[in-house]
Amino acid sequence: MGPMTQAFAHLGGMWATGVSDVTNDLGALDGGGRWAVLLPYSGLPVAIRFTSWLEQPSALGPKANLPTRWQGPASNSWSSSVDEPEYVAAVEEVRTAIAAGSVYQANICRVLSAKLPDKRQSDIAGLYELLRVGNPAPYSGMICAPELGIEVVTASPELFLERQKGVIRSGPIKGTGKVAGDLTAKDEAENVMIVDLVRNDLSKVCATGSVTVPDLLKVEAHPGLVHLASYISGTLLADAGWPQIIEATFPPGSITGAPKSSAIRIIRELEPAPREYYCGAIGWVDADEGTACLAVAIRTFWKSAGQLHFGTGAGITWSSDAQAEWRETQLKAAHLTTVAAGSWQS
Repeated sequence: MGPMTQAFAHLGGMWATGVSDVTNDLGALDGGGRWAVLLPYSGLPVAIRFTSWLEQPSALGPKANLPTRWQGPASNSWSSSVDEPEYVAAVEEVRTAIAAGSVYQANICRVLSAKLPDKRQSDIAGLYELLRVGNPAPYSGMICAPELGIEVVTASPELFLERQKGVIRSGPIKGTGKVAGDLTAKDEAENVMIVDLVRNDLSKVCATGSVTVPDLLKVEAHPGLVHLASYISGTLLADAGWPQIIEATFPPGSITGAPKSSAIRIIRELEPAPREYYCGAIGWVDADEGTACLAVAIRTFWKSAGQLHFGTGAGITWSSDAQAEWRETQLKAAHLTTVAAGSWQS
C-alpha cells in the first residue's frame, strides 16, 4: 500500500507517527521496532510499526495545533444489537447450558450504535480527549489509521497482557458495581473461575511451575464504577513468540467464559452482531526491548460508515439474575456514552 500519511496512535503515554510497516502477521512483532497492535474479537489482527514514539501526555500530541473537532451522538440516540427481552432470553439460554454442564460461565454482550451528527465534527482524537478528561483509565489508548478504516479509542480499565522481557502478566476483571458493597459472592466466584482459565492459558507458553497469582480479588475504583480484578504472571518459554502467545491467550478469558471453547461457541450462537473491535485487544509491542502492554478492548469506541459503536456486556453464571445482568450492561455504558455525547474543539 502507499504511505499512510494520516495514521497516528497514542498508547502508553506515547505519541506515535510515521508508519514504516503494516501487517496482519503477528510474527512480525518478534522482529524489530515498536508497534501499535489491534486485535479485533472478530476479524484479522493489525500491527502498525511507527518510526517515531514520543513521550506525550496530551492525547493530541503533534496534532495540538491543528483543528480537532468532535460532536458526539446524544446519549439517547444509541440503538442496541439486542433489546432487553432478547438479552434476558440469551441469559436464560446460558443458564440452561450451565445446567446441562456444557459451560460454567459465559460473557454475553451487545453492540450499541449511533449516527454521528456531523461528519465535519467527527475527529476521533477529540473523542479521545473527552474520554481522557471525563473517564481517565489506566490503559487508555487510540489508534487512528483512516486508510485502513481504523479509528478506535479506548478507556479500558483491564490489562490483557503485559510483557517485561521474559515475564508475561494478565489482569482479568470480573465483577462490577457502583461501590465496593455492590460486589457479591457471585462476582468473586466468577473472578476465581476466570483466574483459573487465565492460569491455564498462560501455562501453555510459560515455564512449568512459574505461573502464579500475586493479586487475587483486588477491588479497583474507576470513574463511576468499581471492579474486581486479579493478576496472574508467568515466565515465558524461550521459544514462545507472539503468534504462540496470542494463540494461547486470545480472546481474553474475562470476555468469553469457561471453558473458553464452549463459551465462544455459545457467544457465536447467541450474539446476532459481531463484536468487531470490542472485547479484542489494543496496545503496543516493542520488539527491540521485549516489552508490551495490551489492554482488553472494553470501554471502547470505534467509527465506521458515519456511525459510532460501543460494546457492553456481562458475565453470566448459574446464579445470574437476567434483569440484573441487563442493568449491568446499562451501567457499564451509561457514563461512557454520556462523555461521548460531548463536544471538543481545538
